[in-house]
Parts: sequence; C-alpha cells; structure tokens
Amino acid sequence: MRRYWMTGPQERPRLTMSKSIVQRFLPIFGSKTIGVFAAFLSTPIIVRILGPERYGEYAFMLSVLGILLLFVNAGVYDGIRKYLKEYNRPDGWKDQVLGFYGRLGFGLALLTILTILVLVETNVVADFLGQRFELYFLLVAGVVVTQQGFSIARSTLMGFDREDVSEKLMIANRLLAIFGGLGLILLGYGVPGLLAAKLLANALLAGVGAVVMTRFVDLSQVLSSPHEDFPRRELLSFNVMSVVLFGLYTSIIHADIFLIQGYYGSTETGFYKAALNLAEFVWFVPRIVQVALLHSTSELWSEQRHERITEISARVTRYSLLFTALLIIGLAILAEPTVALYYGGAMQPAVLPLIILLPGAMGFAVARPILAIGQGKGEFRYLILATGGAAVVNLGLNLLLIPRYGIVGAAVATSTGYFSMLVFHVAGARNIGFDPLADLRLPKVAVTMAVAGIALLGLASQITSPLLSMVVIPPTGFLLYWAIAVAAGAISLEEVRELRTQVPL
Repeated sequence: MRRYWMTGPQERPRLTMSKSIVQRFLPIFGSKTIGVFAAFLSTPIIVRILGPERYGEYAFMLSVLGILLLFVNAGVYDGIRKYLKEYNRPDGWKDQVLGFYGRLGFGLALLTILTILVLVETNVVADFLGQRFELYFLLVAGVVVTQQGFSIARSTLMGFDREDVSEKLMIANRLLAIFGGLGLILLGYGVPGLLAAKLLANALLAGVGAVVMTRFVDLSQVLSSPHEDFPRRELLSFNVMSVVLFGLYTSIIHADIFLIQGYYGSTETGFYKAALNLAEFVWFVPRIVQVALLHSTSELWSEQRHERITEISARVTRYSLLFTALLIIGLAILAEPTVALYYGGAMQPAVLPLIILLPGAMGFAVARPILAIGQGKGEFRYLILATGGAAVVNLGLNLLLIPRYGIVGAAVATSTGYFSMLVFHVAGARNIGFDPLADLRLPKVAVTMAVAGIALLGLASQITSPLLSMVVIPPTGFLLYWAIAVAAGAISLEEVRELRTQVPL
C-alpha cells in the first residue's frame, strides 16, 4: 500500500514570478504599510505619555512576549504555510495539516500560560522584576494564547493563497491594538492598557479568522486524530528545527534588551529601544518579502525549479539592498532631528546608538529574504549554522561591551551581529543550493549609495532648520537616489517597467 504522504502529485498550475513575488507581496505590503504607519504615529505619543522608564518596561515586556511566542508558535505559523502549499499530497491533506498544527499550537500555548501562572504565584516575577510586573506577565499570558489563535487563522488563509483576506484581518488587528492601546493609556492604564489592547484585538480577530477559515477547511479536524500514515515525524522535525533556528534568530533581536535591562534598568532600556525602533524600520519591505517568499518558494522547491529560485533570490537580494540602503542614508543624515521631532528632547541619548545600529540593520534586512528561501526547502542545517554563528557573535559582543559602554556598546555589538547574519546566510544559501548574490551588481550599488549619500549630506549641511530638513530631504533623496541607481545600472529601466506592469494601480 502506498504511504499516505507518497501519493502522486495533483495537477495544479505552476508558480510564476509575478504571482509569487508581486501578487502575494501586495496584500502583505498593504497591511504592513498601514500597520507601520499607525505604529509610526502612535509610538511618539506612547513614549511621551509613559516616559523613558515605563516605556523601557513596555519594551522589556515586548521582548519577553517575543521569546514566549517563539516557543509557543514552535514553527506552527511557518509550518502551516509551507505544508498547505505542497501539491504532491493526497486528498484530505490540508485538513490533516490544520488539525495537527492546531492541536500542537494550542497545547503549547496552554503550557506556556501554566508556566507564567506558576512564576507569578511563587513570587518569582515580583522578586526579580518588581510587584507591578506580575500584572504585566498575566496579561502577556492572555496575549500568547490569543496571538496563537490569530496566527493559525492568518497562516491558514495565506496557505490557501488568500492573502487578500488574511491581510485585511492583520490590518484590523494592528489598528485595534494600537489605537485601543492609545485610548487606554490616555485613560491612565499605562503598560497594562497597551498589553490588554493586544489581547482583545487578537481575540476578536482570531474569532473572525476562524469563521472565514471554514470556507476552506474542516475545523472539526482540529479535534480529530490524523490519519495513521500522516507524516507526524516530518512535520515535527520541521517544527523542532524551526524552533532552534528562530530561537537563535530571536536571541539576536532581544539579547541586547535583556542585558541592558539587567545592567542599567528601564530608563536606559527605553533610550535604546527608541533607537532600535527607528533602525529596524529599514526591515519594513524585506520583512514583507520574507513572509511572502516562504510559501512561494516552498512550492518551487517541491517542483525542483532550482534555477528559478536562484533567479528570484538574486533579484530580491539586490532590490532589498537598494531599498534599505536608501533608508539607511536618510536615517543617518537625519538621525538627530528625527529623534528630537519624533520622540521629543528627552530621548536625545538614542541618537548615537541609532547611527551605530544602521549598517547592521541593513545587513539583517537583506538577510531576511535569503533565510526565508532556505527555510522553504525545509533543510535547516545550514540555516541553523548561519544563524547560530551570528547569534554567537551578537551575544559575545553584547556581553563584552554592554557592561563597559552601556547602550553605545550594545549598539556596536548588535550592529555587528546583525550584519554577520548577511555574511553567514549568503554562505549557507550557496550550500543549500541557490546563490542570492548572482545578480547583486555590488559596484553599481556602491556607486549609487556613495554618490547619493554625498549629495544628500551636502544638501543637509545647507539647511539649518531641523523641521525644514525633514520636509526637504526625504522626497529629494528618494528621487535623486533612484535616478542615480538607474544611471549607475544598479537597476535597469526594464526592471522598473516590469515591476510597474505587475503592480496594479
């Protein structure tokens, strides 16, 4: 008898570059744009109301939440998207995948909640962090389980190529969490209000997502045992490797926050988190591409289309580098007025860490799509080695520099760790079977960056008003940068036209 997971492939249309990168990218881009814009407007209000110390506490709890969600999710979000896209599976496969991941995901969420309750009831949280953190952790426990429900609903819809629906839910979730949180802190609820808003937004949109999911899958499968030949080991292996990979990945993102909180307290953490918020803004587009690429390239890997994967990865890498370089140049030139106007004068200590973080943030941004393509193949050895190497560099330098140099040392360490992600993952990609640097055009990209940077720096030196510089330099820099990029050959007019024809306006 043929094994359950060895059933012959079902006929389906092949994936095109337009569908995998552009059409899937656009809904995610739209939701992320709205989310980022809403966060951009709300963050300075939150910082000003909470102040550096309470904002530092909130930043610390967000890092705690990020760590918890890593283990609670355990690869569930990526696993659903990956395995729903595989076409060489039998009838009933999609329902079985959802049931398997639904039981796993909610089981891990409940285990995490029980752990938090034990830590609170035994006074571990109060003894180490203070009495008020007990309420923070209880609210985070609620966020964990509701976030799991929302993530499962969203990833299921994405696995069925319904990013148009999943991203509308994402927009609603972000707006409810952000503006609900703003309303609660304006009413005096502080950090608990922000966390409660996340909890309520997740719960509401998870329910809506579950209703929409019934159009595509049988939700009763969540309570049913999978087929006896269902490849549990294959899926569990993917999940375990995902946890290891993103445990290392998450350590790179959050290690500095934990160490600064431990050595210097909430106020310094608040200054540093303010710098991180702006530096990580350059991840905006690459992060969206990362989400779209995993389930797109998973289908291409299953079809053995290696040349197409290299072609896509090379183009995405070059586009990501060009776009993030533009943001890096702008933020570096406008760092001081950006911090002053965005956060207020009290957050001025964030300026120098911001500038130091920018090169590393660019490297990390370019590495993100490369990681997603490798993950789409499901071979984790080189991904784990690459991310592990970057994690060791990051943690080692943070442990060395934070005690001596505070948030400036953290910025140096983290920037170096971030950039090492790009170096290690390029090497890993070549071992996996694709070359993200095949069409990088590095000399032409470097010329674009240098000429645009010098020109914009000269323009900035002639403007004495911080507000005027914020008005003039961004649009001028955008037009100048892309004109130089085309003239230098970093991107061709043909490529611009190709992208334009694929984007419906």
